[in-house]
Amino acid sequence: MTTSEYCAPRTLREGRLNIFDNGPCAMQPVFRDYDQKALDDAYDQAVYAPNRDQLLERRNLASEAARRRLGEPQRFAYGAGSNEQLDVYASRTGTHVQVFVHGGAWRAGRAREYAAPAEMFVGAGAHYVALDFDNAPDCAGDLFVMADQVRRAIAWVYRNAALFGGDAEHIYVSGSSSGAHLAGVAAATDWQRFGMPATLVKGYTLCSGMYDLRGPRLSKRSAYIRFSDAMETELSPQRHVERIGAPIVLLYGSLETPEFQRQAREFAVALEGAGKTVELILAQGYNHFEIAETLGNPYGPMGRAVLAQMGLFIHPGSTRPELIRPGARGAPGAPSPT
Repeated sequence: MTTSEYCAPRTLREGRLNIFDNGPCAMQPVFRDYDQKALDDAYDQAVYAPNRDQLLERRNLASEAARRRLGEPQRFAYGAGSNEQLDVYASRTGTHVQVFVHGGAWRAGRAREYAAPAEMFVGAGAHYVALDFDNAPDCAGDLFVMADQVRRAIAWVYRNAALFGGDAEHIYVSGSSSGAHLAGVAAATDWQRFGMPATLVKGYTLCSGMYDLRGPRLSKRSAYIRFSDAMETELSPQRHVERIGAPIVLLYGSLETPEFQRQAREFAVALEGAGKTVELILAQGYNHFEIAETLGNPYGPMGRAVLAQMGLFIHPGSTRPELIRPGARGAPGAPSPT
């Protein structure tokens, strides 16, 4: 077998593309200009974010503290599956709804770990809904299952927003990392096929996501995601920009991996080229976990962007929600506040 034959992509019995070893293939390009190790590193956050463990622990501690201050969330089931539930942190002063889709490389994370941003949203007069859904080990690495769960959870929020004081006509969705991918799939959903209005979601804020699955499929992530041609095609939001109707804000950090930076930039170009409403925000000095942490900070890149998209902000020294005046800095259609 020649080196070129050995390095050609092969399909395993499970239907996944092979993971190249560190032998003759190690220095062969497998995707764009990446050899296998470089591509694997570009989809491994720990390589580019040495403070990952510290930030994840801080996230968990902040979420515990938020639950102590706000109280435990209302817990609702949106389906029959054991993970098909969601946490609602209700606001007493407003009706807007923010639905958050967590990340975790598709294989980790629970809604309970993402309670910290609830304080900002509740203070701004918005209900905060954190979704639970299967992680890869729960569904044999099937992203179709996870995407379907996220869609059904969003649809449940639309149908049942009144249960917690929300307004079904003011639903927004955000996500980070693999959660931004799943939220991006939701953005490219034809909601009318599910009996929902096409304008169900009024806007998406997607942070540090993956919007075309070719790169992830060729990386070591295929060791636990059951990629297929159908999955790569159907669940790559960038390939279906014609389906997207709601405004999208994309964020990424300057210290992200090169692939996560590229994914955001190229999705923005595709959206703009299709005439869609899109804003791209580069957060200087933030890595993958640092920028995600700012969802709970009204003055941080992600928190500021989400509140601006919803038309909400918090006055310094006050928790009273205010609506941003049309045309004001941070208002929809105004220059980016970040």
